[in-house]
Amino acid sequence: MDDIVDWSELPLELWPKIGKSLENHMDVVRFRSVCESCRSSIPLSLPNSPSFPMQIPQPMNQSIETVLSQATVFVIEPSFGASNLEPLAPSSKGWLIKVEESKNHSLTLLSPISDRKILFPHGATSPMLWNLLDYRVIELCKSYTIHSRLSATVSKVVFFPNSPWIAVEDSMACCIFLEGRLGFLKHGDEKWTLVDDKNFFYDDVIVFKSQFYVTDKWGTISWVDTSSLKLVQFSPPLCGFGNKKHLVESCGSLYVVDRFYESEPPRRWNYVGRADRDAAVEFFKVYKLDEEWGTWVDVKNLGDRAFVLGKSCSFSVPAKEITGYQENCIYFTDIFNVRAYNLEDRSIVAIDFDPCIDMSLCPNSSLLRIGGQNQLRNN
Repeated sequence: MDDIVDWSELPLELWPKIGKSLENHMDVVRFRSVCESCRSSIPLSLPNSPSFPMQIPQPMNQSIETVLSQATVFVIEPSFGASNLEPLAPSSKGWLIKVEESKNHSLTLLSPISDRKILFPHGATSPMLWNLLDYRVIELCKSYTIHSRLSATVSKVVFFPNSPWIAVEDSMACCIFLEGRLGFLKHGDEKWTLVDDKNFFYDDVIVFKSQFYVTDKWGTISWVDTSSLKLVQFSPPLCGFGNKKHLVESCGSLYVVDRFYESEPPRRWNYVGRADRDAAVEFFKVYKLDEEWGTWVDVKNLGDRAFVLGKSCSFSVPAKEITGYQENCIYFTDIFNVRAYNLEDRSIVAIDFDPCIDMSLCPNSSLLRIGGQNQLRNN
């Protein structure tokens, strides 16, 4: 068991099987970068795998052009022994970035929490190029956004499956309309199909264990049978009294974050552009679903994890390993600011900018040479 294995001597027929087990583009890129055998064993991706932005029917008016955009949240970590990363990686911690794809432009860097576009610093003109030999790039999750000339009609949309080895014809989308209805779309459909037209109170949808899961305002979780378009109840009602339920997958378990608004949001700004002190005070309760017993567990502490309730997706991160994030905290966006809620003392702090970015790096760092010309290049 202690013998060193020379991976280059593996039988050639095993390389394609190993490569085809990879489920995201970044892992495929890294696999093909190992050696000539790896590169020749699998293609970069299938020609008919999902390509974004993707044109889809408009939920309210099929005659209006609508596209589904994809963004990916990555954890960027310095490779062991890399010496040329200062000041990008002053410590061994990684950081989060969110990259949006485009057919006609280079990649765009977004905030993982607020989805705000991160712009070039003044005077920066060159694109950002990363040599992936100097970094460890881990794909954390994907998010999707519907764009059209009409005002927003969808509060959340998810897409599945999305793999380099899955034909686009086998892909499906599920969305929450702003009024709380649940919509479903298979690739090639001319219009969205309404699922469960008796319940207009759905709050969130997520892909969990290769299926669509939804929660309504009472915290009842169901999964979508994509063959019959029927909902199968997965959990008892949570009966939480919050204003909105968020679904978060963390370490293989499903959580519901119940979000409470204690007052109406402010309707005016003060002279420095911040919300007045009578802004809505928020707090959160977290519940974990015990799948074995079918019961809800009240979670008082997230351990070393931090939850991110983003505009287009929610996820968890190991806070101690990510720059700018604190454990046992929930990061979210209110009407005006990005904020962090501490579960231990229920305190809320405003964040000047998303904690994925160290603004002190801005004048010198190529990491922030952004605005629509970002590239992740495999050398």
